[in-house]
Amino acid sequence: MHHVHRRRPGHRDHHRTGLKALSTDHFSGHAAHYARHRPSYPPGLFAWLATQSPGVDRAWDCATGNGQAALALAAHFRRVHATDLSAEQLAQATPHARIDYRQGPAEASGLADHSCDLVTVAQALHWFCNDDFFAEVRRVLKPGGLFAAWTYTLLHGDPALTEIVRDYSTHTVGAYWPPQRRWVDLGYRGMPFPCADIEVPEFEIRRELTLDEVLDYLRTWSSTQRCLKETGVDPCLALRGRLRELWPEPGARKTIVWPIILRCGRIE
Repeated sequence: MHHVHRRRPGHRDHHRTGLKALSTDHFSGHAAHYARHRPSYPPGLFAWLATQSPGVDRAWDCATGNGQAALALAAHFRRVHATDLSAEQLAQATPHARIDYRQGPAEASGLADHSCDLVTVAQALHWFCNDDFFAEVRRVLKPGGLFAAWTYTLLHGDPALTEIVRDYSTHTVGAYWPPQRRWVDLGYRGMPFPCADIEVPEFEIRRELTLDEVLDYLRTWSSTQRCLKETGVDPCLALRGRLRELWPEPGARKTIVWPIILRCGRIE
């Protein structure tokens, strides 16, 4: 279920940002783990995007990673172009007859002018919200085409779990987050955007996870991996001791929710 979200974060942010392209890759080193343990998005999100697009001929999923969003888009669009900077991430993608996977930076899609009905960026716009990428979005989208970008915030569980994960993010690995991560913490509020926001529904990711599955997800974080690389110690080992008290037994499952922050606009 979802309902209309009437806040319009950054609705004037379609002016030029003054930022130029700076391609970043934080996930190649753990691409296989990322593919196994990142949550997938709700099908209703993609059904809604299809209804809002001017057509369902072509979609470009930028920074597709292992193709999570691209696969879901392929259920609604006749052709999906999925690009990512990381060859390692793309190697984890599931082949599909309607998806073309290609390695490349966000600012250079290789697509024809005004060829796409929809451009999506799932959990990645904070890495490259710059003028060069937004110019590419405007070039690739058809008139009236839809641009959609979303992120999900820190996972929510019962209050104790939520607080421990927040403390882990802020204090244990807080110093290891790349600076662009601040946009996720802000829920994409105030982040540069290439067009005026339209009203969007609210969506969420909801899963039933074991303790080890929660820890495996936290190991997909760029901050966790950077902490491990720089210290030689997996920070999730100590975290497991804190979280174990919240699980009646290791194999038990708890409801985990990630609220999705969705921003959409039309290129005229």
